[in-house]
Amino acid sequence: MHRAVLTSAFAIFLMSAGVSSAAEPVDTAQTIIQDQIAAFLNDDAATAYSFASPQIKGKFPDQSIFFDMVKRGYTPVYRPGNFAFGRSKIDGDTVVQEVLISGPDGKDWTALYYVVRQPDGSYKINGVQMLQQAPGPEI
Repeated sequence: MHRAVLTSAFAIFLMSAGVSSAAEPVDTAQTIIQDQIAAFLNDDAATAYSFASPQIKGKFPDQSIFFDMVKRGYTPVYRPGNFAFGRSKIDGDTVVQEVLISGPDGKDWTALYYVVRQPDGSYKINGVQMLQQAPGPEI
């Protein structure tokens, strides 16, 4: 009887561990994205750059070059009015996270973040694709 209770408890632990481990990469990706956006809002180039993958750092080898690129090419990410997380998808070692953003000009955007697991187990942002949303109906 005692063994059956332990076996059941262990099975429940494994099931709950599986659920949390599946959610963990998404939670980690969302935290990284949120922290990078906070760094942009605080004009903290060093912190914002720290979330970039080695591939991104290879293209933009200096934090000031990276920061200027984001300011010019990703204004809604650099200065979001509001943002919220949308859908997410795990594809191997990559989390694709949808971020719904209201830009400083009031236009709505969807940013698709590609957050990749690194060999050391950490996650870094490996790219962002910006998609402008069509205006909704007047309310």
